[in-house]
Amino acid sequence: MTLLLMAAGSGSRYGKLKQFDDLGPADEFLMEFSIFDALKNNFNHIVVITKAANQSFLESHLSKFLPEDVKLDVLIQDINDIPEGVQLETKREKPWGTAHAVWTARNVIKGSFVIINADDYYGQNAFEGAANFIKNNTSDNTFALVAYNLKNTLSKFGSVSRGVCEVENNHLKSIIERTQISEKESQIIDKDSGVTLDPNAAVSMNFWICNPSIFTYIETYFSTFLENSDNLEKSEIYLPFVTQEMMENGHITVKVIEAQSDWFGVTYYDDKDIAVQTLSELTQKGAYPTPLWK
Repeated sequence: MTLLLMAAGSGSRYGKLKQFDDLGPADEFLMEFSIFDALKNNFNHIVVITKAANQSFLESHLSKFLPEDVKLDVLIQDINDIPEGVQLETKREKPWGTAHAVWTARNVIKGSFVIINADDYYGQNAFEGAANFIKNNTSDNTFALVAYNLKNTLSKFGSVSRGVCEVENNHLKSIIERTQISEKESQIIDKDSGVTLDPNAAVSMNFWICNPSIFTYIETYFSTFLENSDNLEKSEIYLPFVTQEMMENGHITVKVIEAQSDWFGVTYYDDKDIAVQTLSELTQKGAYPTPLWK
């Protein structure tokens, strides 16, 4: 089983590269806790998508503690990596988005895989649930999403973006990206749309379980996206949009798995203290050794 971590973000709201901030009791990165949880559930292939400037560092850093029987691929999300036959003239510098980050791994992933953000903590039960799904899933047309309650994924320090899900009979019916969610006067509101949201609504934190068929679909989606010149400078292709279209076209169904874990992330720099404290408490309770890697 493969774990793909998206670590190519620039951390604009955080103020630095949060993927490489020392948050653990022994200065571990947040992504190291996800890797630890994945290995505990028999994942044996780690794929990290990052920027060119960070590739060598990450390869060296992660290789120090990964067991010899675990394969590591650290790949660069390159804006020049586009579908064959597509010709572009653009001065774009911004990456093409999360779906493109996943597509970067098309040549190294051969079986079922989990996708997560490198700067989020998903919890040990989430990885156990994902591993069980992969082991028991008998359909190539069934993906899964590990979902969290909206009220448990907010930041005290500013608005957040979340994929708000409509779920029916434990399957995803739709997902809507809400980009400016915050809590005010005991209500959770998306400022962009003015919609008041259910605190218990299931949301996507980009914890997806897929198989390689998604790479072919992303390539088709990406090619169509690039045909529109309005998209070339700043627009991105997002993973939820791709999976939504795959569902609408009847290519896949998506099972929704309750995380049964607490999520936390570091969207803003002020979130750091909470993350450090939480990881310290988890370690003190025995959920993780310290240092994480012996």
